Amino acid sequence: MLTNPGLESDASGQHQNLIGWTTYGANNFNESDAQVRTGTNYFKVYQAFTGAVNYTGLYQDYISGPGATYTADGWAKTIAADSLAGQNIAWLEVSFRDANANILTLYRSRQITTNTIGNGSFPKNTWNYLAVTNQLNPVTLVVTNSSAFLTAPAGTYFVRYQIVFQGDANFSGGSVYFDDLNLNLTSATAYGDWNIVWSDEFSGTNINPNTWTFDSGAGGWGNNELEYYTSRTNNAYVAGGLLHIMARKESTNGSSYTSARMKSQGLASWKYGRLEWRAKFPAGTGFWPALWLLGTNITSVNWPGCGEIDVVETRGDGLGTVQGSLHSGGNAGDPTAIYNFADGGSVTNFHTYTLDWSTNSFLWYVDGHLYQSQTYWTSSLNGAVFPAPFDKPQFIIMNLAVGGNYVGNPSVATVNANGGFPGDMQVDYVRVLGQTAPLKISLTRTNNTLLLSWPTNIVGRLQAQLNPATGLGTNWTDLLNATNPITLNLTNSRAFYRVQSP
Repeated sequence: MLTNPGLESDASGQHQNLIGWTTYGANNFNESDAQVRTGTNYFKVYQAFTGAVNYTGLYQDYISGPGATYTADGWAKTIAADSLAGQNIAWLEVSFRDANANILTLYRSRQITTNTIGNGSFPKNTWNYLAVTNQLNPVTLVVTNSSAFLTAPAGTYFVRYQIVFQGDANFSGGSVYFDDLNLNLTSATAYGDWNIVWSDEFSGTNINPNTWTFDSGAGGWGNNELEYYTSRTNNAYVAGGLLHIMARKESTNGSSYTSARMKSQGLASWKYGRLEWRAKFPAGTGFWPALWLLGTNITSVNWPGCGEIDVVETRGDGLGTVQGSLHSGGNAGDPTAIYNFADGGSVTNFHTYTLDWSTNSFLWYVDGHLYQSQTYWTSSLNGAVFPAPFDKPQFIIMNLAVGGNYVGNPSVATVNANGGFPGDMQVDYVRVLGQTAPLKISLTRTNNTLLLSWPTNIVGRLQAQLNPATGLGTNWTDLLNATNPITLNLTNSRAFYRVQSP
């Protein structure tokens, strides 16, 4: 699961450019020399020398949910010429955390100490395998259990894989090297009891008018955009299992371009949950694709009092980054962060963009990699207190702008020369997930009938294999007209049923 697990995405030499990782403490280094275990690079860490107990290391966070299971391990080394000394300690760690990053369950590997080095259980000058198997009480840090499988508890939003170097207060020296780090998902899904409660998979041939409506007009409502938004099929249509929002170079109503801005306003809205898009964006100067939300009370309190949640937006000439933000007009400013793709990744490829929205926090992910969390904001509305305005329902917006403030207000001439028209923003699906009871079939038998039922608050469809000749096969058929519950008459034939989501 980890991005850049062996540091091979980093340049050679000694530097602190650790792609995909978040570092903390003073002394984190990418190294490339003969000490490496595999490949060309490894991670070197030592203490901060502050005169107090201190912590240095790095970590990555990934989306998760209750019941998801993992294994984790890595390799570590200390050399005789720079051996760990004093009361310094190092280890690998996995923790499951809630929406506010509080630790719910904590696992660690065996520790690297002067004692383990001295008794030969962690020999110098060799790479030693470290499996993360010891479960600790997060408060007392006492080991309570040992297991190769690490299970996310109730309340989990994300999992953190971490290297920790605990430096002592005595300025003790010595470095530890790490390489070939692993966090592996062993359950069917990382999401646990997060299930889809609403979605549009764009699997039909038309945009669903019961789900989406359109904004029409020019200018982007204060953003100085150059397009005119329409509801035409030239600018928004469904084909091949994808929603296409097309920006075209054509003049209409005084604008040089056309595009579409779709929204669920008045049709569907949410307060809290996990919102997820799988999408790809076009390349070209002036393109400004965005997946975002606005408060349903915008007609009464206007923007930014209604609150705006930008799940993802980007520039067509900045293909290696995306941005997630909150806008509420308060005196604390608008929280935001930028995600940088590793190894040449681009917004022109499909990626999954996810937002976790809880009562007092937001978490932003790209392909499951958590890159931003926000737990404080303020509101422009008089008398509003935290967590306003993000304590009220919001509706979804999807649009592809051309020009405007966010992309630096390029001229029509510049966009025409570098725009790459037509621009095609493609959305594979939009999903809203909630923490629910498991998606499973319940059976009740009465004489010669079976009553099959399944949760009604989860997006799912009943599928069947009727009269399979030799046990369970691979070809499932959707029972399109099946009611919930459905009554089946018992016969001597064989049939298999399942519920598929989405």
